[in-house]
Amino acid sequence: MCDLSSVSSGPGVVLASPGAQAFAERLAGKLGAVLCGVEQHRFPDGESGVRVLGDVRGRDCIVVAQLRDPDPQLPGLFFLADALHELGAASVGLVAPYLPYMRQDTRFREGEAVTSRSLAAWVSARFDWLATVDPHLHRIPSLDRIYSIANAVVPSAPAIALWVQGHVHRPFIVGPDEESRQWVREVASLVGCGHMVLKKTRHDDRSVSFVLPDLAPLAGHTPVLVDDIVSSGRTLADAVRRLREAGSATPVCVAVHALFAAGAEDALHAAGASRVVSCNTLPHSSNAIDVSAALAEAVRALQEDRLRCAAMAAGG
Repeated sequence: MCDLSSVSSGPGVVLASPGAQAFAERLAGKLGAVLCGVEQHRFPDGESGVRVLGDVRGRDCIVVAQLRDPDPQLPGLFFLADALHELGAASVGLVAPYLPYMRQDTRFREGEAVTSRSLAAWVSARFDWLATVDPHLHRIPSLDRIYSIANAVVPSAPAIALWVQGHVHRPFIVGPDEESRQWVREVASLVGCGHMVLKKTRHDDRSVSFVLPDLAPLAGHTPVLVDDIVSSGRTLADAVRRLREAGSATPVCVAVHALFAAGAEDALHAAGASRVVSCNTLPHSSNAIDVSAALAEAVRALQEDRLRCAAMAAGG
């Protein structure tokens, strides 16, 4: 059992879901918080068990979950949140650098479940606040539309821009499609360089085509393709290939969330990318851009708001 006896009501206690230990340690270090162990196991019948390895009574608890392949992880995450409340935690917040299910934000076909709303309801019922990095907000303007708890959306653009400034010679930021425009524009502004967005047409689940704008501004620059979620890698690979065929310099690819299915990174290199990097919202060998400091700031702000609201309520 971890010793939390020296922890006051300061920065809180950090607990890691399976696979998130390294990020939880990094976050705890930036918050000056104490790590508390979590024991999770699976019974022979497939059911999950969760045990908190410390006394969390009166503590503000911060659960860190990196939700690649979320379905096997979600029951244990919810069991952990319930257990922390039952064990007397003062509050239970969730740091999910990658927030899954956000792409199913409407009913595309008759009868489909709108799973982004379902997950939001489950999380809101168990956690007091949520901090995440660049969720896929396409048809939903903000998390407040579906989450009923306090939340903070941390932008990845500052960390990406800092990495580009330090690692890319004469960069020019390129978006593979219209949905990437918000990241492309912000990163380019922070770097102080030009940007453009390609026009993508999707023909089916496996086939897309691109219409390239005037590439004259790219001359003498290194294209930096930026996208929020990279799973199969086909969109980015096709964009890299088209840029190379048009005579551009060898592109660099940057992913905010490296979901990266098997072979995705290899496909990007095979298409002509010189380097593939990602933010550490999900653990992957391509992680080169750290967003933990920005998340720590967001957590501090959420905790301060909670304490301020509690003080106001106590004062009548």
